Amino acid sequence: MSKDQTEGFVCTNLSDDLSNLSIKEIPIQSLSEDSLRISIKAASLNFPDLLMTQGKYQNKPELPFALGMEGAGIVTEIGSDVDTFKEGDEVMFGSWGHGAIAREIVLPSKMVSLKPKEFSFAEAAAYKTAYLTAYVGLIRRGSLADGETLLVHGASGGVGMAAVQLGKLYGANVIATGTSNEKLDLVKSWGADSIVNTLKNGKTSFREEVKELTNGKGADVIYDPVGGDVFDESIRCINWGGRLLVIGFAAGRISSLPVNYPLIKGFSVIGVRAGEYGRRDPERGRENIDIINSLANEGKLKPYICKIFEFKDSLKALEFLRDRKLVGKVVVAIS
Repeated sequence: MSKDQTEGFVCTNLSDDLSNLSIKEIPIQSLSEDSLRISIKAASLNFPDLLMTQGKYQNKPELPFALGMEGAGIVTEIGSDVDTFKEGDEVMFGSWGHGAIAREIVLPSKMVSLKPKEFSFAEAAAYKTAYLTAYVGLIRRGSLADGETLLVHGASGGVGMAAVQLGKLYGANVIATGTSNEKLDLVKSWGADSIVNTLKNGKTSFREEVKELTNGKGADVIYDPVGGDVFDESIRCINWGGRLLVIGFAAGRISSLPVNYPLIKGFSVIGVRAGEYGRRDPERGRENIDIINSLANEGKLKPYICKIFEFKDSLKALEFLRDRKLVGKVVVAIS
């Protein structure tokens, strides 16, 4: 295979039924002065990967494209201006957009970090996107303070479990929500103070339980990667001065906000896009990455991986994600 081609898990056209996906050769970028060629050892899947194959995500890569927003591997070649990495370095990358579920990738060196020494390639591949999103959301955008109550929706997913761990690390009282008692029990074992099943008699309902757990005040910060009915219910159990963080829309419906609610209750609705945050403010973006990497190297944060698929089974991995079977992260081992 030539250096301008690699084998990847590729989307050739937009479709809702996954019939548009297969493992095939795809062009990759040429090595530039400030870029790295990486032999990928593992990549993880995120819900936006599924949305991108359907054309429903804000980032719409040019077709065809290889899936995978984040991965980890070994540097095999460096550009002439790169002095921060060397061949053989074990690295990770995330929030890039696509291309990680492939044999190789070429990336700007500024998008790459050294892999934490205690992490496997699978753990490194599952780390950056979820934990960077959680850090930017909770700390930079949500200004989470020690002693506040944090309500994490979709807590058994990758970004949810990252928010639970990070919230506890920063001193919050964490309430984790989801629709599976079994999954929520696992989340509780990973640090959540309280768990709430949001599905009752086929309907989304949790406001009264949250109010009871917060002495009637509601949550100070709400971390919502779910949207839909969960968002609608969240505006009814948020504290005065609270911050409702919009992370995504895994439920499939984008809610409309009755603006009298934030007026009366004095809360803010804040959008969180960790990658865009770093692009708009590169210095602060690099600082964010350095912080989450330091926390990983100190052993304070680590992703939970529920299943690892072989490269040839990438479609099964995406189906596993689509069918909401995962807890934490699902990873594809490349080689």
